[in-house]
Amino acid sequence: MSTNVEAEVRQFIEDTFLFRSDQAVLGADESLLEAGLIDSTGVLELVAFIEERFAVRMEDSEITPENLDSVRAITAYVSGKLAPAVSAA
Repeated sequence: MSTNVEAEVRQFIEDTFLFRSDQAVLGADESLLEAGLIDSTGVLELVAFIEERFAVRMEDSEITPENLDSVRAITAYVSGKLAPAVSAA
């Protein structure tokens, strides 16, 4: 499951925020904020994507760099939110 999540998150980031020529070089742990790929408005777009695409609700307290600052962090966060739903089904 996390492979699909990672691929979808990466595709969204590349399509929405990555306007540099080395798209394929976006590392899984690369800080999206430090790289200048997203700003506060971008974070809101990312949250909207996560909530819509993966049908999870992000609480305000969860909108942190620890959850949203890299492809790996986003994948781990989304996978963690989906895990209870999968095991309950």
